[in-house]
Amino acid sequence: MPTDVTRIASATLCDFAAAAFRAVGLPEQDALVVAGLMAEADLIGADAHGIFRLPQYIRRLEAGGVNKTPNITVNRTAAATALIDGDNGMGHLVVARAAEEAIGMAREAGIGWAGVRGSNHAGPASIYAAMPLEAGMIGIYSAVASANHMAPWGGTDLLLGTNPLAIAVPAGDAPPVVLDIATTVVSYGTIKNYVLQGRDFKPGWMIDRKDGSDLTDHNRSKDGVLLPIGGYKGAGLALILGLLAGSLNNAGVGKHVVDFNADDASTANTGQFVLALDIKRFIDPELFAALVVAHLDELRHSARLPGVDGIRLPGDERAKRRAERLSQGVPISAALCHVLNTLGARLNIGTLA
Repeated sequence: MPTDVTRIASATLCDFAAAAFRAVGLPEQDALVVAGLMAEADLIGADAHGIFRLPQYIRRLEAGGVNKTPNITVNRTAAATALIDGDNGMGHLVVARAAEEAIGMAREAGIGWAGVRGSNHAGPASIYAAMPLEAGMIGIYSAVASANHMAPWGGTDLLLGTNPLAIAVPAGDAPPVVLDIATTVVSYGTIKNYVLQGRDFKPGWMIDRKDGSDLTDHNRSKDGVLLPIGGYKGAGLALILGLLAGSLNNAGVGKHVVDFNADDASTANTGQFVLALDIKRFIDPELFAALVVAHLDELRHSARLPGVDGIRLPGDERAKRRAERLSQGVPISAALCHVLNTLGARLNIGTLA
């Protein structure tokens, strides 16, 4: 974490984002929903997907790249499947609607798969994978990333995205297991955050597209390609998730993906999917929770390598970080604070600090 940070209350960030959205024409309720999901992203530590993204979202709304008043439609194609057309609305609104539909289908059929097209960037994957948790269900979410920053394994053309995968598994009264990963070593949001703060990248994040050498200079991010997790396995996983979230929904993949970092006006047609799985169709939920907790405890108390203080499992820090940030505020770097205050002044909505 940068040292030059200001702690700002999550509610303040939410109010600021909602005011910005209203200022550019987003309806009141939609502005509140999107701002609330962005604030939640900051609370759980997805710092590159919360208030950090506000200036970019505002630019696309102002340029006409996102529909301010979409007609989001749901086509129930079978008992457990649905296709949601977001009508180019804010991705947060579209995917939240998809999650609601997936949960509803799972209540009836045991499983619900909601595919999405005509959407946009929606923030961190874990937000939507976690939505079925409140219904006692397992949630899975994936998306075609909103820009291509990865090449096929061994290539240099940017034809794959960081295509994230998130899976959330309830554990009764204990914090849930929540895995949220990009298929690249780091997300491009992390790269953007480092660029904003003037920080060089860590080795192994990017390579130069021309010669394959390590690229760590934050001033040369556009010359690089992100490396996949696990080598060819990560590139293969990104491909498959793109087919499931994109091609299956007739949404953009490959060369048809609009780089929303560079293009504010074009329709993105982002594809996503949310899957909800009703645990009680397989096992008593209380027994399942006990089995999950027992296995997690077994892993946490297993033997550790020298120098390892504790074994961290997916989701362990999520609940702790959320509680800490609710109490102490969300850390906002000086660079980001300046950008947001400039935006606030331009929109005549005030400043954060």
